[in-house]
Amino acid sequence: MASLKVPSNVPLPEDDAEQLHKAFSGWGTNEKLIISILAHRNSAQRSLIRSVYAATYNEDLLKALDKELSSDFERAVMLWTLDPAERDAYLAKESTKMFTKNNWVLVEIACTRSAVELFKVKQAYQARYKKSLEEDVAQHTSGDLRKLLLPLVSTFRYEGDDVNMMLARSEAKLLHEKVSEKAFNDDDFIRILTTRSKAQLGATLNHYNNEHGNSINKNLKEGSDDDYMKLLRAAITCLTYPEKHFEKVLRLAINKMGTDEWGLTRVVTTRTEVDMERIKEEYQRRNSVPLDRAVAKDTSGDYEDMLVALLGHGDV
Repeated sequence: MASLKVPSNVPLPEDDAEQLHKAFSGWGTNEKLIISILAHRNSAQRSLIRSVYAATYNEDLLKALDKELSSDFERAVMLWTLDPAERDAYLAKESTKMFTKNNWVLVEIACTRSAVELFKVKQAYQARYKKSLEEDVAQHTSGDLRKLLLPLVSTFRYEGDDVNMMLARSEAKLLHEKVSEKAFNDDDFIRILTTRSKAQLGATLNHYNNEHGNSINKNLKEGSDDDYMKLLRAAITCLTYPEKHFEKVLRLAINKMGTDEWGLTRVVTTRTEVDMERIKEEYQRRNSVPLDRAVAKDTSGDYEDMLVALLGHGDV
């Protein structure tokens, strides 16, 4: 039986691993070479490179990168090189630690990943940290925040397109009643948001909008503006219009006094292979400037080169 030929334009992981090893050798690291390889490989290719690198040089590529790189550039390369489920597990763990606590990241992971992706994140979390994501979320949150976040990370939503319009109408009515009563932490309110499929929830919220003349998030803005309410609105946006959420994270990361590099790095590395084209369109529409130009203006050096390369990843 003839062996399958690898197309000549597909880089071999053996060659990439060798080039990366060369980038770490000698008097200084060749950051440009690292970017030229890793920023232009998809998730499956990066995984193969890691396997080949470990087998050839008896060292984890991530450890080699950690030794050779530093600062925001290191974080961008490391997050990008991780398998998506490993990456999300790492970000989720970071989000439950005292000094890097960030409930927004937990909402993003729970609400913008598919049911299977979220399940894989939780598997990776258990494998790496020897405890469940649910345990850590429950331990490091309390009150209404725990009441919302724990079912969000625990759910396994139906992924199909089937929608029950009668249910959408009745639950839109129920949601409106709870919003009118300012019962934002009501059990049924949270149950609907944390268990219904994205298609079903979309139908419910469309019916809410059509029936009451306002989106639910607009009505929720009329309530208090504490952390719980902000997370509640973020969860709804992530479930129904994720590119709008990520555009806002990027806008705030870039436009505030001093760049929020962690927010910027997180969105670019986690969304490049998912919906970055839609996020770029949303950013252009909202800010009248291309995202890659905004990022280039606000960053510098190898960090800038890495992010700009990833933003162009879909065109490679």
